[in-house]
Amino acid sequence: MANPVSAVLSKLKIDAYIIALFGMVVLASFLPVRGQAAEVTGWVVKIAIALLFFLHGAKLSREAVIAGVTHWRLHLTILAFTFVLFPILGLLISKVGVLTPTMAAGMVFLACLPSTVQSSIAFTSIGRGNVAAAVCAASASNLFGIFLTPVLVGLLMNAHGDVGGWDSIKSIIVQLLVPFVAGQLARPLVGKWIEKHKTLVGRVDRGSILLVVYSAFSAAVVEGLWRKVSPLELVVLLLVCGVLLTLVMLATMWGARLLGFSKADEVAIVFCGSKKSLATGVPMAGILFPGATAGVLVLPLMIFHQIQLMACSVLAQRYAARPADDEA
Repeated sequence: MANPVSAVLSKLKIDAYIIALFGMVVLASFLPVRGQAAEVTGWVVKIAIALLFFLHGAKLSREAVIAGVTHWRLHLTILAFTFVLFPILGLLISKVGVLTPTMAAGMVFLACLPSTVQSSIAFTSIGRGNVAAAVCAASASNLFGIFLTPVLVGLLMNAHGDVGGWDSIKSIIVQLLVPFVAGQLARPLVGKWIEKHKTLVGRVDRGSILLVVYSAFSAAVVEGLWRKVSPLELVVLLLVCGVLLTLVMLATMWGARLLGFSKADEVAIVFCGSKKSLATGVPMAGILFPGATAGVLVLPLMIFHQIQLMACSVLAQRYAARPADDEA
């Protein structure tokens, strides 16, 4: 006899993974990790991310990696969406007047940030996109963001401060490039095993995203997320973030098609070009702005981060369900 809950979800076409994502938000709201437990969770997330990159490195052929590195049109397209279109839209939204001045400034700061790393690659993988290009594009976005984000923030918000430095570069190298290269080197030993266990990579992809959602939202709740904004302001902020994400996702999707990219490249462009990094944004805010101001300015980023994970999970499933011959 079929499970009645599964039958209902099947009829409603609700992905159980979407429910799991919402469950992480609810769990973090009521039972956020604090203190030493938060530190342990942070290390677990880092390990999951490293494992994710190792598996991607071991799964991809050398030819695919070389093609991803040399795909300069795709990388320039993603960087243009991340550091040109996003800041323009963020600045325009801040001038509309529907947000408080602080929230409007937070939207501009959000728009100047680089793309995410782990979730961009994970969603690209789930959506059967160009994972090699996504790895390179996400890395490039974060490396360039170390220098471009402070400049953009300074130009658009008149903020000052030194952001990034060797610690940021080292973090990207350690968490992304080293495991990926290690996977490539280990491919002759583990490549065939991974090909036989493709579901393992998918589980690590999804599991890492669930951990990131829970960890990030826990940090927001511990910092007093629900005390810093009224319900009405939260609703307006949710709507504005949703509008911004929708505009950028449509622009990346149709832009990729107009520029003649393949479907696999389109998936990478959409997921790398429409997302903003919470992991990079929060430390940058702490350096660029005073403590009290930084805590409020990152609220739009925290909201946008959750919305983008939910929306991208749905879109990744739609991309994954496309016919095998729909690649051109």
